[in-house]
Amino acid sequence: MMASEQVKAKYPAVTAWSFGDSPEMMDELAALVASGKKTATCGSMAGCAEDECFPVIGAYALVEDSQGHAVCVIRVTAVHLLRFEDVSAELAAKEGEGDLSLAYWQTEHQRFFEREGTFSATMELVFQEFEVVELITHSV
Repeated sequence: MMASEQVKAKYPAVTAWSFGDSPEMMDELAALVASGKKTATCGSMAGCAEDECFPVIGAYALVEDSQGHAVCVIRVTAVHLLRFEDVSAELAAKEGEGDLSLAYWQTEHQRFFEREGTFSATMELVFQEFEVVELITHSV
């Protein structure tokens, strides 16, 4: 049984997804999650509505890398609805990226949301916090 099949058997309602919008970003962010440095993420309200995918506290997700390999299982522990301009330094640091500063978070997330076509300072974000509940090891 492949790792992702085992995870789906253990966590029947688990969803599988990856972070980021490029293979490099997917791999980097999956590694940050697995290391415990990244404990939060956010998406645009518009993107969540379009995908009909809103985080639920207590839900499990299988984090995958750019190759679709299972990296870890996370569980959503908190969900915040807020505007881009209202993201705090504390929440930005929980994303675990760059130098962990609010300025870094704002710059990189503005670029990301511009690529998505949704950016504005007043855009609504769905910001979720999570914890790693299981690391997935791969046999070679």
